[in-house]
Amino acid sequence: MDVAVDKEGFLQKLQDWSPEVATSIAQKDGISLTTDHWEVIELARDFYERHKISPAARIIVKLLKEHFGEEKGTSIYLMQLFSGRPARMVNKIAGLPKPTNCD
Repeated sequence: MDVAVDKEGFLQKLQDWSPEVATSIAQKDGISLTTDHWEVIELARDFYERHKISPAARIIVKLLKEHFGEEKGTSIYLMQLFSGRPARMVNKIAGLPKPTNCD
């Protein structure tokens, strides 16, 4: 995908996002997107659309719990899907700005 990203790999223009771009970003970070990943990405994009802010990890976990129950609504589940800094990775793949609490 030929889209402009910053030095950390976040899209410079949110409107450049597409599922294909998301897949490309994820692959560059060693993630092969599954249905579980897409559920999280769609929740993050919906949250951003409603609140105009990129969700932090605890918000993503809360959304997962609300939509998919206790089993998926844990930080451990989120870490298993998006290791390292999961909120940062979710927002990056979802084409959203870097969360304000991420360095």
